[in-house]
Amino acid sequence: MAYVNSNDAGSGAGLPGVRGRSRGVEAGGAGANLLALRSHNAALVLDLLRTAGPAGISRLELAERTGLTPQAVSKITARLRADGFATEAGRRASTGGKPRTVLRLVPDAGHAVGLHLDRDELTAVLCDLTGAVVGERKTPLDLGGGADAVVEDAAGEVEALLAGVASVLGVGVALPGPLDHTRGVLHRVTGFPEWDGFPLRDALARRLGVPVVVDKDTNAAALGLAVGPATGLAAGGGLGATGNGSGSFAYLHLGTGLGAGLVIGGAVHRGARTGAGEFGHQVIQLDGPLCGCGDRGCVEVLCLAAVARGAVDEAARVLGVAAANLVGLLDIDVVLLGGRTVAAHQEDFVRGVGAVLDERARREGVAAGVPVRVAPGGERGVAEGAAQLLLGPLFGRGEG
Repeated sequence: MAYVNSNDAGSGAGLPGVRGRSRGVEAGGAGANLLALRSHNAALVLDLLRTAGPAGISRLELAERTGLTPQAVSKITARLRADGFATEAGRRASTGGKPRTVLRLVPDAGHAVGLHLDRDELTAVLCDLTGAVVGERKTPLDLGGGADAVVEDAAGEVEALLAGVASVLGVGVALPGPLDHTRGVLHRVTGFPEWDGFPLRDALARRLGVPVVVDKDTNAAALGLAVGPATGLAAGGGLGATGNGSGSFAYLHLGTGLGAGLVIGGAVHRGARTGAGEFGHQVIQLDGPLCGCGDRGCVEVLCLAAVARGAVDEAARVLGVAAANLVGLLDIDVVLLGGRTVAAHQEDFVRGVGAVLDERARREGVAAGVPVRVAPGGERGVAEGAAQLLLGPLFGRGEG
């Protein structure tokens, strides 16, 4: 991340993400206005407060770790305290002079809702600023029941979660693709072509009166894995082999459908038209069975058909072949598996996909294949990732 050093970088700064998505500003970037610089630096300081946890961090440490001047840090933290996002956490002994005041994040100063609209089920979570889940709801859903009904069902669950909550950043919505993440408009969702062209983001924002961000379920889950509180960059680690949060991984989600979320260089890769990750519709059998997308022999239809027959080992091998194609194209660090079908047969899928990747590695003369693991987060991983669509940008994370 780039740090922008300016003595007045934090004065009067609004927080990025409170009223929508805010893209970080590179240091020295041409044409970067002062408001953007202020928001960028405020996000960096806020992120350090978050990662410091309840123990907190001093202003001097913030200045040292960001490269900002002490004056800039003082202005930023004063604004964060005035807005209720930061508070004092006591004092820490100094090596010289008076004890240092320590600041910490106020977790309940803001909340985000993560909404996972699956083909047959709705999962909603309420997360505080740290990403911790403080409320959850789950109910059956018919994604083919018509846009008006789905929007109303989703809004009702969100309103139930937000009862009594004053500080709401917005709602992140994750559902099967393809879709236009930038505009929040759905395309021909596999199996539900009637959604084509529906402006889900705007419809739900009008209904709820809060900001809404829409993304594919796989992208949301990958974002949660990359920047979430327990497993990703926010924990100071990262899921890539580099261990520094800058690695690359693929999240393969097998549930009622099959898709991939791609994280490259620590950021979710959506592509020029936000259509990256349509992993399930790569054709690997030219004369194969008809898929819901209209093509034949797609990985998705072959995997789901094998699972339906009880041939889980076959499904795992098919998924492994597709995963090997992805590894060969992108040279990623790790493959993470998730979704309800994987959850029901974790060992079978890890073993089967891993065997195919190991076999490929041996053919290429590599000592070992790319590691395969079950993604942390369980059944609500997509919903938690959807909440990070709002929380990530607030802390300068998750852009890409």
